[in-house]
Amino acid sequence: MKHYYIRPFLILLTVFFLSTGFTKAQQLLHEPVKNTRSGIARVSVSGRVSDAQTGEPLAGASVYIADAKTGAITDANGAYMIRNIAAGSYLIEISFVGYSSITEQVKLAGDLQKNFALLPSVLENEGITVTGVSSATKIKRTPTPVTIVSKKELTQATATNLIDALSKNPGIAQVSTGPSISKPIIRGLGYNRVVVLNDGIRQEGQQWGDEHGIEIDEYSVQKVEILKGPASLIYGSDAMAGVINILTNVPAPEGTIKGNIIGNYQTNNKLRGFGANLAGNKNGLNWNVYGSFKGAQDYKNKYDGYVFNSKFNEKNMGGYMGYNGSWGYSHIIISSFNQEPGLIEGSRDALTGKFIREINNNGIAETRIAERGDFSGIHPGIPRQHIQHFKVAADNRFNVGNGKLSVNLGFQNNKRKEFADVLKPDEPGLYFNLNTFTYNVQYHFPDNNKWKTAVGITGMQQSNTNKAAEALIPEYHLFDAGAFVYTQRNYNRFTISGGIRFDNRGIDSKKLTENNETKFEPFTRSFSNVSGSAGISYEAGKTTTLKFNIARGFRAPGIAELASNGTHEGTNRYEYGDQSLRSETSLQADIGAEVNTAHLSLSATGFINSIDHFIFYRKLSNVNGGDSLVHVNGDDITAFTFSQAKALLYGAEFYMDIHPHPLDWLHFENTFSYVIGEFNRPVEGVKHIPFIPAARLITQLKAEFLQKGKKIRNLSVTAEADNTFRQNKAFTAYNTETPAKGYSLLNVFIGADIVQHKKTLFSVYVSGSNLANTAYQSHLSRLKYTAVNDVTGRQGVFNMGRNFSVKINVPLSF
Repeated sequence: MKHYYIRPFLILLTVFFLSTGFTKAQQLLHEPVKNTRSGIARVSVSGRVSDAQTGEPLAGASVYIADAKTGAITDANGAYMIRNIAAGSYLIEISFVGYSSITEQVKLAGDLQKNFALLPSVLENEGITVTGVSSATKIKRTPTPVTIVSKKELTQATATNLIDALSKNPGIAQVSTGPSISKPIIRGLGYNRVVVLNDGIRQEGQQWGDEHGIEIDEYSVQKVEILKGPASLIYGSDAMAGVINILTNVPAPEGTIKGNIIGNYQTNNKLRGFGANLAGNKNGLNWNVYGSFKGAQDYKNKYDGYVFNSKFNEKNMGGYMGYNGSWGYSHIIISSFNQEPGLIEGSRDALTGKFIREINNNGIAETRIAERGDFSGIHPGIPRQHIQHFKVAADNRFNVGNGKLSVNLGFQNNKRKEFADVLKPDEPGLYFNLNTFTYNVQYHFPDNNKWKTAVGITGMQQSNTNKAAEALIPEYHLFDAGAFVYTQRNYNRFTISGGIRFDNRGIDSKKLTENNETKFEPFTRSFSNVSGSAGISYEAGKTTTLKFNIARGFRAPGIAELASNGTHEGTNRYEYGDQSLRSETSLQADIGAEVNTAHLSLSATGFINSIDHFIFYRKLSNVNGGDSLVHVNGDDITAFTFSQAKALLYGAEFYMDIHPHPLDWLHFENTFSYVIGEFNRPVEGVKHIPFIPAARLITQLKAEFLQKGKKIRNLSVTAEADNTFRQNKAFTAYNTETPAKGYSLLNVFIGADIVQHKKTLFSVYVSGSNLANTAYQSHLSRLKYTAVNDVTGRQGVFNMGRNFSVKINVPLSF
C-alpha cells in the first residue's frame, strides 16, 4: 500500500477496533439501564400494530427507526418491542403490505408504549428519506424532489443492471454501452455531475468515461433514494445534478434471522442471475452476508441479429457486521464487485453486413465473420474490460451528551483493465488503479424548539496510478475537504430547511514521459467554492403538499477534463485536457405539488437550472485555422479539447395514478419527463447541449387482486406502453450527436406470492419487454455511434429486442 494511504487506512482500522472493543465491553456489562459515564439512559418502545378498520392485529408489520438503524417485526398478536435505544427524538416508520405507512416523530425520555393503526390502501403514500438531509425526514417534509425505490420494485423490474432498473423513474435516464454498463442521468446531467452513494460512501470509480458503470451489486440493494437537484450542501463537489443513494446495510429486525434467494432468467441474451443473502439481529449484534452471480451471452434485435461481444459475467459478494446499543451503533461494511463486460465495436463485413471479430492466427492478427458459436457463452472476447471494486467502510453513530456524532469512513480500491490486443489477450492495454479514502463526520445537535441542526466535515483523498503501457490520464493525487451547517424547523403544516457549505479541492498531477517526449506535464490546481440551499415544504391540507427549493451547486473539473491526452475509444477522438478550466456552478429552482387522495395520486415538479462554465467538447484548431489531426496507429484522428460556456436547463416531471372507487384494484398510471438544455450562445451554430434525454411518457394499466388470498396473494397484472419521443435537439456540432427517432415499446408483467398457512413460500414474476420486437436506438446509447453497416446503410448498433424474464424470489425466515 502506498505511504500516503497508510494513515487513512490506520484511522479506519482504529475506528473498527475501538468500536468493536466498546461493543464487547457493553456486552460484558450486560448494558445497564444507564451508562454512568455518559449519563445516557437506554429506553425501549413497544406496542401493537392493528388494522384501523377491523382492529385485527397485523402480524409481520415493520416498525423501523432509521436514525438508530434498528427496528422490529410484529408477532402473531401484532405486538412489537424495540430495546436498547438512547433517549432522544426519533422518526419512526410503520409499514405493512397493502396498508398506508405511518411516520411519526416520537420523543423517548423513558420506556414508551405506542400503538399504531394502519388503514388499508392501494398506495404507498408515505415514506422516510436520509438523502440530502441531516437526519431521517418524511418525504413530505423535504423541499427537494426525492424518489424512493423499494426492494420489491427492483425485484419486479426487468433490467440487465441496476441503473437500467431505475431509469423508468421520472427525471432519470441512462447513458448505456450495452446491457451491462449504464450511467445515471438526472434531469439531463450525468457523469461526474451525479454523486452515487453506497451506504453513505461516495462510490468512486472511473465516472468520467462512457464505458464505466457504477460497480454495485444489483441483488444486494435493499432500497434506493434518488434526490433530483443540486445537493452540494451535504455532499460537496459533483452533486450538481443530484444524488443516487443505494442502501444495502439495512439491519434485520431485532430477534430475527432473515434472508432470500433470488433467481432470474431472460430469454433474449440467456441472462442467468442468482443472488442470496442472510441477515440476523440478536441482542444488538447484527450482520448480513450476500453473494451473487450474473452471466449473459450476446443479445439480439431485429436489425442486427446477435450483437457480437455484448456478453458479460459478474461475481459479487459482501456484507457487514455491527452492534447497536444504547450508546449508538457501529457497523463494518465490506463489498467486492467483479465484472467482465465485452466492448462492442460494431465492425461488420462490407459484403455480408455480418459482425466480424479479430482472431489470432498463429501470431498474426486477422479478422473473420463471427460464427454462431461466437455469440454464445458468458466470457467476452477482445476487446473486453475487467473491473474490480473493493470497499471497506465503518459506519458509526455515537450518542454524545444529548446530541449524536456520526462518523463514516471508507476505503475503496477500483481496478479497471481493458484488453484490446488479440495477440496478447491477457495483457491489459489500459490499467487504472484508483485508491480513495472518504470521510464524513457530522454532529447532530439535540432538538431545540423543533429546530434540528447539524454541522459536518466531509471529503476524500484519492490517488490514481497507471499500470499499463498506454495512459489516457496522468497519475495524480487529490485531496478534498468541505465543512457545512444544515438546519431544519418543523411547524404544524410546513417545514423550512437549508444551510451553507465551503469546499476546497486540490489536485497534484504527475509528469509522464514516453519515448523521450513529455506526454503529461506536471501541474497543481486548487478549486474552492461555496454552496447552499433553502427550501420550504407546506402541507396545504391533508391531501396536498406544496414545495419550493433553491440551491447553488458546483463541480470541480475532473482529471480527464484537465489533463487527458489520448484516444477516447468509441468516439474516434483524440482528447486533450485543458488545465485552465474553472469550476462549474449552478443555481437551480424547483417548485412542485403533490396530491394524494383515496382515489387519485398526482405530483408535478418544474425546475430551471442555470450553469456557469459548463464543460463540453470542442474541436482543436491548428495554426492555419483548420482541424487539428493526431496520427495514431496509421490513422489521422481529429483532436478535441474541452471548453466552457453558460448553459440553461429546464423541464418538468409529472406523475398521475387514478384508482377510482369502487375499482380500487385498478390503477391507471402515467409518468412524463421532459428536459431541455441550451447554451447561452450557440456553439458552431448549435444551441443544444449534449446528452439530453428525449421526452418520455410511460403509461401503465395495472390490476391488483387477492391481497389476502389463501394460496395466491398480491396478484398483480400490468400492461405498459413506454413511449420515447423524437429527440431533434441534439448537439450536432463536431459530429458529437445525431438526432434520434422516437419509438414505443409494449411491455407486460404478472407477479404473485405463493402462500401456505399465511406464510409466503416464494414469489414469482414473469414479464415481457418490447413485445413487438421494435428496432430502436436510445438517444443516450453510445452504441448508436459505432460503425456503419455498409449493406443496410444503418449506423450503429440497436438496442435489445423482444425479451421475456422469469424471476423467482424465495424468502427465508428463522
